[in-house]
Amino acid sequence: MRLIAALLPFAALAACVPSPPQSAPPPPPITVDPRNVPPTQPPPPAPVAGFRVPEIMQGPGLSGVIREPASSLARRFGTPRLDTPEGDMRKLQFQAEACVLDVYLYPLAPNAEPVATWVEARRASDGAEVDRAACIRALSRR
Repeated sequence: MRLIAALLPFAALAACVPSPPQSAPPPPPITVDPRNVPPTQPPPPAPVAGFRVPEIMQGPGLSGVIREPASSLARRFGTPRLDTPEGDMRKLQFQAEACVLDVYLYPLAPNAEPVATWVEARRASDGAEVDRAACIRALSRR
């Protein structure tokens, strides 16, 4: 019993001594099958000071107009009644007997050719708003 009593303080001290750090085994090597690697995407272009990406109108009946350059619109609708440039924006106005169509063209990237991003339509007689798709159809028939 005396032996146990004599060894007890040493056992208590041994509990206070830190144990050597355990090193974790290294992770297994990663093998990659090149056939299963997805293609990398190019980084997005850096923003250009003063350039804002325009909102692009969407809706039925706008195909063949939205995202088209001025030359394509002129082939479809004829010579514009108005062609108003302002900075990098351009407004074309086409008129038929029934309606007037204003087409707003903006570049989608810095220094790119402006394309149609927005259209507004109104009656030729009194300027009241009309269906854009109907006006596009009316102008296309000319």
